[in-house]
Amino acid sequence: MPDLARQLSGLGGCTQPVRLAGHRTEHALDTTTGEIGRVLHHLDSKTLPAGQLLVRCNNRRATRCAACAEVYRRDTFHLITAGLRGGKGTPERVAAHPRVFATFTAPGFGPVHNRPTGPAGAVRPCRCGLRHDQDDDALGTPLDPDRYDYEAAVLWNAHAGALWRRFSIYLRREVAKRARLTQRTFREHARVSFAKVAEYQKRGAVHFHAVIRLDGPEGGDTSPPAWATAELLTDALRAAVAAARIDGPEIDGRAYTFTFGRQLDVRTIRSADFDGGQELTERAVAAYIAKYATKGAETATGALDRPLKFAAELAQLDISDHARRLIRTAWFLGARKDLEHLRLRAWAHMLGFRGHFSTKSRRYSTTLGALRDARADWRRAQATAANGPGTDTTYVLAHWVFAGTGLSGAEAWLAASLEPAPGTEGEPTA
Repeated sequence: MPDLARQLSGLGGCTQPVRLAGHRTEHALDTTTGEIGRVLHHLDSKTLPAGQLLVRCNNRRATRCAACAEVYRRDTFHLITAGLRGGKGTPERVAAHPRVFATFTAPGFGPVHNRPTGPAGAVRPCRCGLRHDQDDDALGTPLDPDRYDYEAAVLWNAHAGALWRRFSIYLRREVAKRARLTQRTFREHARVSFAKVAEYQKRGAVHFHAVIRLDGPEGGDTSPPAWATAELLTDALRAAVAAARIDGPEIDGRAYTFTFGRQLDVRTIRSADFDGGQELTERAVAAYIAKYATKGAETATGALDRPLKFAAELAQLDISDHARRLIRTAWFLGARKDLEHLRLRAWAHMLGFRGHFSTKSRRYSTTLGALRDARADWRRAQATAANGPGTDTTYVLAHWVFAGTGLSGAEAWLAASLEPAPGTEGEPTA
């Protein structure tokens, strides 16, 4: 029991670990002769308390694994923060670069139940005549489902990533135009860096939150030119949003074109207060974006957090009627040959959206992979300190095969009573 408890605590609270069967042998290696020496360490899954090697699932969805999602959320927070104030390999001078926080919304597909507020924050009646509570399940659902444009809503989600890419191209053009530079010479003077996260609105449409920053030509390592200001960036951003559009498919004689919604919120990020005491600090922005990095369609609309295998499954699922119709629409659109490239059936549970939830430009800051590698290095250093110094060069032979996922009933009971081992993250645990 104590040995099993130690193995489970190394999962850091993961409830859906990947189970592997196999072995790993580590040999000393003579770098001069290339000769493989004595065995330094041998691990066989059969000798482990759980009978198999357990590896964290590293799922970003809070509904699938809260512990792994929390690691992902914290990593995203540090990634965003590094691009706002420096650190993690990003120079601190980025804190002085012009940067804004923008929210890009989807267009309307039909009137939905909402919770409008007045100037003083008082809740006004919805179009249905009722004042909805904040947790009312009706929020985001159509006033008239039969007249709601489900087809356009699903196709919007499917094209949202491409529309963002088009916007990012136009943004660089608009900034260059205001600086009186050509697009080619613009690269020699400045660079646009960003980090964004996708969020589902209650109605099931994706929108984006983004930190956008103006840097010098080498990114955060160089200072932006004197003409680069938050006001210029805001003006260019609004123009780029207005110009960005993507041509979609033509279905039954209807040609689709996709743009962002009319609601666009752009705010300058400052270390001090913003807009008469309404604080929009670096930390507040990073926390806000990181919060949505672990959520999907299931959080906003009560949809699914895993793919469908058959359309018949929808009848047995405990989901809202609105989510069911969105998923069914994506499923049947996915059967069309002319829409195969959208892979709508594979992403029906995501209401058609198949993009990454958290993305950034190359020079914005560090990467999630670098943060994970740093934790892995720290764990190896801790293990070396506990077990004594080893040889500098080793030769590793390993063979692992998939043996399942999750914990047994007894393992889950024991794991629930344990504190995660310090510093545990997505590495195999023995």
